[in-house]
Amino acid sequence: MSTPAIRLVRCTGRLLSALVAVATLVVVFLALLTLTDGAGSGLVAWLTTLGAGAVLALWRGRHRTWPARLVPFLPVIVAATLTAAVCVPTVPTARRYPPALPFVVTQHWSLATGSRVAVYHYPPANPDTRHPIPLVYLNGGPVRAISLLDHRFLQLLARRGYDVYAYEQAGGGRSDLLPMSQYTISRSVRDLAAFIDRLHQGKVDILGFSSGGVVVTRALATPRVAARLHRAIIAEPGPMDGPTAHITGHRGRESARGLAPAMTGPRSTHVPRYAVAFGLMRLGLLTPDTGLIGQAEGDNAFTASDLGSDTASAYCARDAHRIPTEDTARNFSFSPAAGLRIQQTVKDSPSIAAQLRRSRTPAMLMTAECSSQVRQWATEVLAHDPAIQRTQYMPGVGHHMWNGLDDNDDRAVAVITAFLQGKPAPLPNYPTRDGIPAFLRNHE
Repeated sequence: MSTPAIRLVRCTGRLLSALVAVATLVVVFLALLTLTDGAGSGLVAWLTTLGAGAVLALWRGRHRTWPARLVPFLPVIVAATLTAAVCVPTVPTARRYPPALPFVVTQHWSLATGSRVAVYHYPPANPDTRHPIPLVYLNGGPVRAISLLDHRFLQLLARRGYDVYAYEQAGGGRSDLLPMSQYTISRSVRDLAAFIDRLHQGKVDILGFSSGGVVVTRALATPRVAARLHRAIIAEPGPMDGPTAHITGHRGRESARGLAPAMTGPRSTHVPRYAVAFGLMRLGLLTPDTGLIGQAEGDNAFTASDLGSDTASAYCARDAHRIPTEDTARNFSFSPAAGLRIQQTVKDSPSIAAQLRRSRTPAMLMTAECSSQVRQWATEVLAHDPAIQRTQYMPGVGHHMWNGLDDNDDRAVAVITAFLQGKPAPLPNYPTRDGIPAFLRNHE
């Protein structure tokens, strides 16, 4: 072999050895990050990795002449530079709340539970057609600002004579944060009861969507909270308890996931610090109250684009290329850590089926044709709540049933108002409780 070829082989070998050393140090850093739960904004893992790398570099260079002793430090320097990006915040670490909305006053109510929540009130447009019982809306998330799309839907209900109240659950939107350990599904139910008490208007009708539907379901299974409810609507619920959360089953008709154009805009997951933090939290390798990023920093960093295909999954495949803009960057707010924490408390909770069987609050279940939710999450509620008087299978819509497309909002309003007013349902009662097996068997 010629001398240039030998030199090329040696240089290639040294380069590969250096790359392996860098990769090894990065893996060690990530492992230590997991073991220390991101302590000290990741600096504990970073300093330990840097120290271990420096010791190894000294050992490798111990028999070399002085200038050559520095060569083993190059991979350590490169790895330290790469991993340092995970330890440095790029957004404010104190909570930045969304600015006030121009079309509705944001009130802040302190509840008896200790939560301080942002409240929005849409009084009936025509007092002469005012319905006597207020309607409370619980949005999905579970710890997310109410989207502008939802605000427009609430305004539509107010124009139909409903006195509509909505609040962003603790930690979401303009509501104050809680200590991470206090984000539980039980706390969400207690906050709902405290909110109704704070209204001072007696019983209320309630509409819970997605994770908000989970809160309503568990409220119906809690007698002291259910006593505050006049009528309840559960729309596209998530799993109601641990056994339900572990059910694997099919979803509705094809959604727009994988078909819609990718969301545009900045993503926190393109920044090493938040890509690592949110990724490891999603995998369960970091706890929601990790020392790597604080709750406020995570909220500030997370953007609508970070939701990726989750947004598209809330629409039917036929709507893939006309998905509406649900929110603005100024109003969007989502707390990934708090949301994961609440979801985990649902997964860890025992069955509520026995308690739900004692429910007597008149209720309605709404499901979507192209639902991205596991069907059993809804049918388990139907199977165990004897007070569900009707089910409405909404054709032509995905998980986000009121979405501003075509006449979808008007159809959702018609279904909701018919139930609240005790009028005949606009759609067939489907699926029925007895028809659940066939409904699931037909993969509808």
